[in-house]
Amino acid sequence: MGDFVASIDQGATSTRCIIFDHDGAEIGRHQLEHEQILPRAGWVEHDPFELWNHTAAVLVSALNTTKLQASDLAAMGIANQRETTVVWNKNTGQPYHNAIVWQDTRTDYIAAALERDGHGELIRRKAGLPPATYFSGGKLQWILDNVDGVRADAERGDALFGTCDTWVLWNLTGGPRGGVHLTDVTNASRTMLMNLETLDWDDELLALFSIPREMLPRITPSSSRRRHAVTVSTGPVRGEVPIAGILGDQQSAMVGQVCLSAGEAKNTYGTGNFLLLNTGEQIVRSDNGLLTTVCYQFGDAKPVYALEGSIAVTGSAVQWLRDQLGIISGATQVESLARQVTDNGGMYFVPAFSGLFAPYWRSDARGAIVGLSRFNTNAHLARATLEAICYQSRDVAEAMEADSGVHLGVLKVDGGITANDLCMQIQADVLGVDVVKPVVAETTALGAAYAAGLGVGFWKSPDDLRANWQEHKRWTPTWSQDQRAEGYAGWRKAVQRTLDWVELP
Repeated sequence: MGDFVASIDQGATSTRCIIFDHDGAEIGRHQLEHEQILPRAGWVEHDPFELWNHTAAVLVSALNTTKLQASDLAAMGIANQRETTVVWNKNTGQPYHNAIVWQDTRTDYIAAALERDGHGELIRRKAGLPPATYFSGGKLQWILDNVDGVRADAERGDALFGTCDTWVLWNLTGGPRGGVHLTDVTNASRTMLMNLETLDWDDELLALFSIPREMLPRITPSSSRRRHAVTVSTGPVRGEVPIAGILGDQQSAMVGQVCLSAGEAKNTYGTGNFLLLNTGEQIVRSDNGLLTTVCYQFGDAKPVYALEGSIAVTGSAVQWLRDQLGIISGATQVESLARQVTDNGGMYFVPAFSGLFAPYWRSDARGAIVGLSRFNTNAHLARATLEAICYQSRDVAEAMEADSGVHLGVLKVDGGITANDLCMQIQADVLGVDVVKPVVAETTALGAAYAAGLGVGFWKSPDDLRANWQEHKRWTPTWSQDQRAEGYAGWRKAVQRTLDWVELP
């Protein structure tokens, strides 16, 4: 068995490969950004071939950088942007359409019709999700209904559906020449098509979206020691490397943060924010706008579930400052700009570019900057952007406490924005709890590596993973209770200004 585990992290803005040793320490990486295709307002797409080509490139580069061979890898894991939807021809490998990204809102009419026609409760009960543009089922229906020839090919068994884990895995394992067509329980739980109790595609849910079962991948555990572990014998890595772990990116971060016991929570800061609470083997239904999702399933063990608060726009709001407004030239500059002021100057920025996700689930919302006066500067906007990341996380934390009865004593954090000291201090101030960052901040990639390593026995048990976790930095609240309450009240008022902006069908 090799001494290292590789992890492919196919994310919303970039694809990277990180290689870890037995201590969970990073020994090498390579990363490539991909294009954000924006055909019209509310539409977000990726080129599936670019995603796959970048996957192959970062894998080869990471191995070359570390001077490793495929034989040095004990296993490989895949983490991925979850709800992003790809449909392709199994005989040619040709996608029928660009990948429709999780942020895309073109399916708002589908989600609205499901709710209007009384199907929302069925989807919530079986899939743990509200009808929303976020999830894969509506995106897949849109492709079937709007792209010529796809439905006929799907009914013949020639068109395949997958989220990005499935697309990458199929190509890694041969593509049209015998590629393996499967997904794991965490990704399947984000489609509105899987039954949380049976862990299988649900005929009643498939019928709501008019989706042929033949095009769906087989659902497997997140980590597997036996037949679900496939090998890479074609593509960029020549050699037998078991792909023994697959996790949706946020569930992968839970595993990377070793939130493996009920009551443990983490918040990942990426393109969006994703706060998850481990609820153990219990399916906890939300009354407060959260998602019930599969957290992970290791081998033959029972699945572990989670409550999740998904926030559409956080890190991508910083990108908006850079790319659309041009007030910063790089994401790291947002901190120095925001530090030029001591508060938001009365300005709030609600980046509801794709509507509002948890706990509001309002696809009619759109972004707003409120409270402006002549006094405000671009520094106040930078500060308000960081605060928006933190206030949205508080919205979710409060809903999570109401659903579960669990009060967060500490929040584990990971992802790119955790390098921003000011943002993490604001997060501690807004929540009123300590915020803690691990030594290995790339926990999404690490979680997929852990799942793969567990699958082949590289790590013997979850206790090995717990031993690897080490605290790197801690932020402690400095705001008074009055400051916290006043700031949050202003945020809630600002959120109300974003609602009812788009007329839904």
